[in-house]
Amino acid sequence: MSAALAVIKAIPLWLVLALAAAGIIWWQHGQIGKTRADAAKLARQAGQCKLARDNLEALAGEQGKALGDLQLAAQQRQAAAEKTVADARASAQLDYQSANRLQQERTGGEQCAAATSIIDKELGL
Repeated sequence: MSAALAVIKAIPLWLVLALAAAGIIWWQHGQIGKTRADAAKLARQAGQCKLARDNLEALAGEQGKALGDLQLAAQQRQAAAEKTVADARASAQLDYQSANRLQQERTGGEQCAAATSIIDKELGL
């Protein structure tokens, strides 16, 4: 063992320190390479995520616009339907009043008798 110690003592301190530093640098270089590869992989994944997010934002915007258009169209159809119903009621009201007046004139004014008379005529009785 004393021979091994003698050999180690014969190596200058600066050489031991230089070899230790070289070993540490070599080890760090390997770690840095792995870290760079990991960082590059994460950067690619982040880019893909950002692209997917942007696509989803665009789709959500398009869907929101389409939904707004559908709601507006539904409101317009509802307004048109309400106007058509009101117009039909107004138009039918005059005909309904005229029909009631004619029935009452033909049957002497009693509504039940008028209904009975009309039903009997329809049934051929």
